[in-house]
Amino acid sequence: MTLVNVFTVGPDKQNELADLLVRATEETMQFLPGFISASIHRSADGTKVINYAQWRSQADFEALKDNPDARVHMKAAARLASFEPIVCEVVESVTNGQAS
Repeated sequence: MTLVNVFTVGPDKQNELADLLVRATEETMQFLPGFISASIHRSADGTKVINYAQWRSQADFEALKDNPDARVHMKAAARLASFEPIVCEVVESVTNGQAS
């Protein structure tokens, strides 16, 4: 499954939030069961940060809410920005012309 989490943030907080999400991924998320990958993006206008994360299953993703280390990062992000998580099912992925 894929999580597309769109954070709306003031331009003065965009870099702080992006750095927080990178640290959360490097320090905690990547070590949780079912984690596959995450990419953190900044919008060119300075008002959004997007976390595109892939998990083995929705159950694995939901379990991170019970992880105390993950909750610390999520609470810190919520203090900086509003957010809209979108949980998606992967239909197809194409990399360098190779469908999977």
